[in-house]
Amino acid sequence: MLCSSTRFLLRRNLTVAASLLLPKHFSADSNPTLLRPSRSPSIKAESSTPFPSFRSNRTMASQSTTKSVHDFTVKDAKGNDVDLSSYKGKVLLIVNVASQCGLTNSNYTELAQLYEKYKTQGLEILAFPCNQFGAQEPGSNDEIVEFACTRFKAEYPIFDKVDVNGDKATPLYKFLKSSKGGLFGDSIKWNFSKFLVDKEGNVVDRYAPTTSPLSIEKDVKKLLGVA
Repeated sequence: MLCSSTRFLLRRNLTVAASLLLPKHFSADSNPTLLRPSRSPSIKAESSTPFPSFRSNRTMASQSTTKSVHDFTVKDAKGNDVDLSSYKGKVLLIVNVASQCGLTNSNYTELAQLYEKYKTQGLEILAFPCNQFGAQEPGSNDEIVEFACTRFKAEYPIFDKVDVNGDKATPLYKFLKSSKGGLFGDSIKWNFSKFLVDKEGNVVDRYAPTTSPLSIEKDVKKLLGVA
C-alpha cells in the first residue's frame, strides 16, 4: 500500500501533467492572432461581390433578348425618344443619309418618290444622318432636316445624327449589321446603305449605297403585300 505522502505526490504530478495537455485560456489582452484565424484578403474581396458570373449571365441574357428592330429606342432630330415598336405592322426602309455626297441627289429624290407612292400602304422610311463617310454630313440636325425637307420634299422621319460603324455605333445599326452582313463584311461601306425590314421588325434584305431606291420597289411591294 502507498503511504499518504506518496499518494499526495502522485495526485499532484497527475494534475500538473493534465494541465500541460489542456489548451490554454487567453484573456482579452491575449494576442488576437492566437484567438482567431486571419482572413485572406482575396476571400474577403470575393465575398463583397457575390456571384459575379450570375450578373454576367443576366447581362448576356438581356442582350440576347433583342430579336427585332422593334426592340430599340432611338432619338429623333429634336432629341426625343422614339420607340421603334410604334412601327409594328409597317414595312421599314432604314437608310444612313448625307447631304454632301455624290449619291445625295439621286437617293433623296427616289426615296421621296418611293415614300409618296407607298406611304398610305404601310411603308415608312427612317433616315439616319451620319458624318462618318468623307465628313459629308457636317451640319446640325436642324440644318439636315431643313435641307432634306426643303430641297427634296422629304416627308418621312429624319432622326438624330449617329455613328453606324465603330465602337460608338448606335445599337440599332449594330443589330442591323449583325442581321445582314454586307458583301465584304458587316461594316457600312458608305452613305445611303439600305436595310429593308418587314412588318414584324425582321431585317430581310440589305442594299449597297449605289442601289437606287426605286430599283428595290418590287421587294417593298412584296413585303407590303400589294400587287
